[in-house]
Amino acid sequence: MADLHGLSAVALRDSLRKGEVSSAEVTAHFLARIEEQNPLLGAFVTVTAEQAMSSAGAADSLRARTPQEELPLLHGMPLAFKDLTDVAGVVTTHGSAARDHKPAVSDGPLVSLLKEAGVISLGKTQVPEFGLTAYSENRVAPPSRNPHALSRSSGGSSGGSAAAVAAGLLPLAPGTDGGGSIRIPAAACGLVGLKPGRGLVPAGESLGDPARLVAAGPLARSAADAALMMDALVPAESPESSYLKAVEQEPPRLRIGVTLDSPWSGTFPFTPDQEALDALRAGEKLLEGAGHSLSDAGVRYDNRYPDAFTTAWTAAVGAARISPHREALLAPLTRTFRRRAQQRSAAKLNEALAFLRQFERDTVTQYAQWDLLLMPALAQTPRPVGWFTGAAHGSAPWPAGQWAGDADGDYRKQCEFAPWSSMVNVCGLPAITIPVHWTGGAAGQGLPMGIQLVGRMGSEALLLQVARQLGF
Repeated sequence: MADLHGLSAVALRDSLRKGEVSSAEVTAHFLARIEEQNPLLGAFVTVTAEQAMSSAGAADSLRARTPQEELPLLHGMPLAFKDLTDVAGVVTTHGSAARDHKPAVSDGPLVSLLKEAGVISLGKTQVPEFGLTAYSENRVAPPSRNPHALSRSSGGSSGGSAAAVAAGLLPLAPGTDGGGSIRIPAAACGLVGLKPGRGLVPAGESLGDPARLVAAGPLARSAADAALMMDALVPAESPESSYLKAVEQEPPRLRIGVTLDSPWSGTFPFTPDQEALDALRAGEKLLEGAGHSLSDAGVRYDNRYPDAFTTAWTAAVGAARISPHREALLAPLTRTFRRRAQQRSAAKLNEALAFLRQFERDTVTQYAQWDLLLMPALAQTPRPVGWFTGAAHGSAPWPAGQWAGDADGDYRKQCEFAPWSSMVNVCGLPAITIPVHWTGGAAGQGLPMGIQLVGRMGSEALLLQVARQLGF
């Protein structure tokens, strides 16, 4: 029992289905780990222990009267949902002190889907306010910290979920990704993170998304575990056509384009850290060793992209229902971008959305010269907690530091930190991050650094195959 959190998600799922361990035992084990470690880690905002144990008891009753082959795919598996996603009877804070914190009336689509697959929800995980940023810090609860270095951020917006999986508080977790929100925290925490292509999986977030940027996908410790969650998110017609079956197969020899080009570099010129370049070199070496053909890929991006993306990305927060007397409780970045979104005309938003559709067509055409595009996952190592906002969180308990209030400086830092993420959402393409490098020289030493592979529409299984081929 003491080693349950060390099992892969696939192995734990198999043990639950076979009855080798009960859902109540597994749920109690992970709840105990959360109770012990979350005070330092800040991965969870809300822990629903009583509801989880009740659901686990119901799962065990179902197991006692149901043949194994008829059980749901993730029968009795514990996980948690981002605090942007509605879970019936549980408060959704959206990471904001300015919102009324009332229990959700019903489950969001992502939650419904995974509950049908048999999961046990342990609670809600930490997010940035309204999911806007690449770090999971807000005025509601302590910041989510990186299990590999507690002074560092776990990324965002799925930062709490990524921290929980990396620390063994969960076997795997769903994330949502509108501009890198699965891939950024996966890379920061040393996980495999897969953003599926547009429309494949319900997103599950409860604010608007006019540019259709958001996709839901897995945060996991291996490609096989990520494939297992994909099978719950996109149920296969038969086991033979599942992602888990596909990931066992070797991918074909691929033409892979290598690039450092970013649509943000014209507005926010940046130089990747040496650790990011080291990760890219490590990824190239692994891919070439697996027999793939790599070549330089020059990608040209329209320099109007940053303004158009920012307009679309922040549109929903402008429309969020917030009482005027509570606006002052918003974080500086949220308050600034909300004001700008409200001052923007509908014509300006429509112009930005039309541009992004053209950007998608142009970029996908360029990418089509290769089977996959390779780039670093992040341009910098995981950043210190409070670094983006200028807050002095350090190691002190929340809410020690004061937020500096430089919204534009904060946003620029984020774009320089993760310059290869958002354009993948605009293009609607699948992408995966793989933790191929550690700053200490060996897995588990120092900080994780990863690569990103971007595929064509429908290449989710291929991306998982490549990750598995590289040893992840």
